[in-house]
Amino acid sequence: MARGPRMNEMSNGGKPCVLLIEPIPSWIVDRARDEFNLIVLSHESERPQEFLDNVAHIRGIAMPGFAKVDAPLMALLPNLEILACFGVGYDGADVTYAQENNIAVTNTPGVLTDCVADLGMALVLACLRKIVVGDRYVRAGRWKNEGIMALNDAPRGRCLGIVGMGRIGLELAKRAEVFGMTIAYYNRTERDDVPYPYYASAETLAEACDVLALTCPGGDATQNMIDEDVLKALGPKGYLINIARGSVVDEAALVQALSEKTIAGAGIDVFADEPNVPEALFELENIVLQPHQASATVETRTAMGNLTIDNLLAHFQGQPLPNQVA
Repeated sequence: MARGPRMNEMSNGGKPCVLLIEPIPSWIVDRARDEFNLIVLSHESERPQEFLDNVAHIRGIAMPGFAKVDAPLMALLPNLEILACFGVGYDGADVTYAQENNIAVTNTPGVLTDCVADLGMALVLACLRKIVVGDRYVRAGRWKNEGIMALNDAPRGRCLGIVGMGRIGLELAKRAEVFGMTIAYYNRTERDDVPYPYYASAETLAEACDVLALTCPGGDATQNMIDEDVLKALGPKGYLINIARGSVVDEAALVQALSEKTIAGAGIDVFADEPNVPEALFELENIVLQPHQASATVETRTAMGNLTIDNLLAHFQGQPLPNQVA
């Protein structure tokens, strides 16, 4: 853990003091050490002595978007000026408190769009073509002992319904079209710049599509939006893909829907209480589980980290923020 700034460093105009909340890649932490007086917390609930000694000096927080940076934490930091989120999501931050206290909030959009859309399409294919099921079938010796595995589903001709037609949703749509899928979507507001059919709710979209993919923001507005009714509308031949936030899905309803074959299957990269995944999902064959790794390539995480630092530097240098969300 890096040593915090000394009083004379702050008073003599030294490097800005920044609190960094892990997990953030180590090479990004190394760059941050070069630019800032850095205090590193392995979890937002930590309160080591170094942190307590420097609460008056901390001017910025670098954080994963899911880290809980709430009003009580920010209230401890009287000179806090900016939250720089590592990721496109920032639902862990109390944005309302930040706005009320003139604390800027930034994120890292754009640089992770392709990788997240790639994994979304991979999960669509994994579910429809039973790729993970096939892997287990071979490893268990069932191909040799039982013969050909049951047939699976082609993407061509099926409808992909996208909940949240932002950057990632648009890129996922492009990939799905390459595989011959048709596209429909639900968004908070209908867009006049996309050619796809619009549905007024997630439930009506689920009823109309074969695969329902979530690319929407997390937060209170989308909490448990995919509930029992939406899953019933998706139906026994439908699949759910979640590359958004775990909070968007009612996980108890999802477990029940998969167990009772209310839906055909799911591909899930995000969970409500990460890294705690509902254990009931481990026993199910009709779900593909991922450890929140949609943006987890070296290239993308490096770009995200550099953009996080660039947002902080722009703020401390009095320049316009590249990616301000609040």
